[in-house]
Amino acid sequence: MKFWSSLVGYQLVWFAAVIGAGHGLAWPGIAGMLVYATCQLAVGRQYQADLSLMLTAIVLGLLLDGGLIRAGLASYATPWPSAAMAPAWILALWVTFALTFTQSLAWLQTRLWWAALLGGIGGPLAYLGASRGWHVVTFAAPAWRGLLCLAVGWAIATPLLAWLARRWSNVAIPASAPVQGRAS
Repeated sequence: MKFWSSLVGYQLVWFAAVIGAGHGLAWPGIAGMLVYATCQLAVGRQYQADLSLMLTAIVLGLLLDGGLIRAGLASYATPWPSAAMAPAWILALWVTFALTFTQSLAWLQTRLWWAALLGGIGGPLAYLGASRGWHVVTFAAPAWRGLLCLAVGWAIATPLLAWLARRWSNVAIPASAPVQGRAS
């Protein structure tokens, strides 16, 4: 997948998962993720990296979203297969997000501080949008506690996925060019 198709594909899966969950359906997010992953694996050259990122993302989703549930900080609509763990539709989003690190977000592989910043801000904002727009995430009062946990979790998970994508990929992503006039 190229940059734009990867980015747009991720957004389509996000909307399918969130809107589906808002209507009590887990399958739209799962189906979207399967289509996205199939396309990614079909046109990409990073099979091992992508498969490893997918498995890592599932673990991260189970830990972060499952931890929020167990701590009583958040609950999710359409809690299939169990209300005690991260729902399948949110895990589908984690998998889809992880696959962007060998495509549209590959540039973050060498910019881990940017990855932490974007994850720490963008992660909670995505959950907040899903919460307010489609009522698929409910935060226990005061909501800032759950959002803070998400910010910390995503600030760790995003650079971790970026770093793992770089480590597991067989295509090197060049680091930033040295500043002119500075010794390398």
